[in-house]
Amino acid sequence: MNSTIVSYFSTLPFYNHIIGFFNSLFGENGQMVFAFTVYFIAAFIVVNILSAVGGLGTYAERKISADLQARIGPNRVGPYGILQFLADGVKMILKEDIIPRGADKFLFYFAPMLALLGVFATLAVLPFSSGLALTNLNIGVFYLLAVSSLVGIAVFLGGYAANSKWSLLGGMRGASQIISYEIPVTISILAIAVLSGGISFDKLIGAQGGFPHEWFVFHNPFTFVGFFVFFTGALAETNRAPFDLPEAESELVSGYNTEYTGMRFGFFALAEYVEIFVVCGVAAALFLGGYRVPFDLGGDTLIGQFLQIGSFVTKTLLLYYVVIWVRWTLPRLRVDQLMMICWKYLTPIAIFNLVGCAFWLVKFDGRSMFNLIMN
Repeated sequence: MNSTIVSYFSTLPFYNHIIGFFNSLFGENGQMVFAFTVYFIAAFIVVNILSAVGGLGTYAERKISADLQARIGPNRVGPYGILQFLADGVKMILKEDIIPRGADKFLFYFAPMLALLGVFATLAVLPFSSGLALTNLNIGVFYLLAVSSLVGIAVFLGGYAANSKWSLLGGMRGASQIISYEIPVTISILAIAVLSGGISFDKLIGAQGGFPHEWFVFHNPFTFVGFFVFFTGALAETNRAPFDLPEAESELVSGYNTEYTGMRFGFFALAEYVEIFVVCGVAAALFLGGYRVPFDLGGDTLIGQFLQIGSFVTKTLLLYYVVIWVRWTLPRLRVDQLMMICWKYLTPIAIFNLVGCAFWLVKFDGRSMFNLIMN
């Protein structure tokens, strides 16, 4: 397993030839320039692909919701309406950029950028395969939790800066909701860290296998319940229904982004849909084996990398579908119900699961239920 995309390149047979070429151009700094070039190209590709995935997420949401409600959905722009998200992007670019009178202009401009920054910064540690990760931090999960919390700050700032009571209420709801649900999410991650022996993504995924019975979700009863606690908390973290109180169209017009127009509104929407992909990818990495494939087919070869990317993306998109499915199935909760679920139920359950995983590790030497039954 390779730590980063650069370390994976160092295992390829033509690596020395490339380094020699860069050394001939930049002298002793050739290897450093090569590493920067690889990181820059990889980051550029990942950010642009995920931006397209965020746009396609709006199309997927419309099609899936239409299917659930026996409607057609987008079907005019492009085959099956698949270019609808491009039409929406063009429409947002052409719309007038309006700033409310009395708004804090700096914060009003800064909030959508902060939301995008917080989401795209998480892509640095997201493990698409054993050879496609921009960096491998030994505190990778905590880094992801830290930078993703910037989205919550952006939601609050967007509501506060707009000088609108509806926006302010939505921003305050978003701040309280995101801060609260970070607790059970973090504790659920710690339970997995106890079993894997680390909080870097290579440790978390390396402790699992390619078959379902080797995934942490089926490791023991506590991790099975922990998966649903984590996924529920992730829904609240991304402001998705039934936890979409920061938007709440029927109550707050559009919540924290009511006063935003054009691409500034689009940046908030893009950040939301990319964040959904990220949290689904994290759930896949923590509980569903991440990029691992059965029998480690292909290994670290290029074919193996494509298989691993396919495994990771497939699991992530399946969870993405569930997120959309839940939105169009369950009704919105009240504020008091939202907080009650977090503090009275999810947080105590997450603490119980953490203690249970520690007990399981000591009592059964970390072996899974499948291994215990088969032995």
